[in-house]
Amino acid sequence: MKITSSEFLCSAAKKGQYPDESLPEIAFAGRSNVGKSSLLNLLTNRRSLAKVSSSPGKTRTINFFLINGEFRIVDLPGYGYAKVSRAESESWGRMMEDYLENRPNLLKVVQLVDSRHEPSAQDVQMYEYLRYHGLSGIVAATKCDKLSKNELSRNLSLIKKTLSLGEDDIIIAVSALKRTGTEELLACLDGLLER
Repeated sequence: MKITSSEFLCSAAKKGQYPDESLPEIAFAGRSNVGKSSLLNLLTNRRSLAKVSSSPGKTRTINFFLINGEFRIVDLPGYGYAKVSRAESESWGRMMEDYLENRPNLLKVVQLVDSRHEPSAQDVQMYEYLRYHGLSGIVAATKCDKLSKNELSRNLSLIKKTLSLGEDDIIIAVSALKRTGTEELLACLDGLLER
């Protein structure tokens, strides 16, 4: 798949603000500051389609992007950001649950984890949640350019083990900086859309 056009559609905090359900959607989820916005910009070949920030917790709504006029990529708020109030964190959680559990045109969720570290308890919890709802199966291990080949290989094995990835689950090492892993990830998205 080649992404030839991408545009920001809307930000939503509740169901009434979502776009219609006529197009398939693939969502991206991950901890705050894991590199979601950078990866989305890389996939779409746009420098600032998704807002990138060095401070975590920038994405606070569900953001919808129209891709090739055929499907949508959905950027979910980052989880696990300690500097937001408990009430705000809970409202993000409810907003994401409502979307993930009640969106009939949602095909899958690509979960991003930082390749440099063992997945956190929240990463594991999120992956189990996605598995329970039939939305798991694709993990993007970000920031892989910061590791040697041996370290990356070891860490990918650790991520697989910690998240209990199955044989059919896919893990792709990606780097927005080195532009690696994007073709594999786009091929995965293509496969989802062809089902």
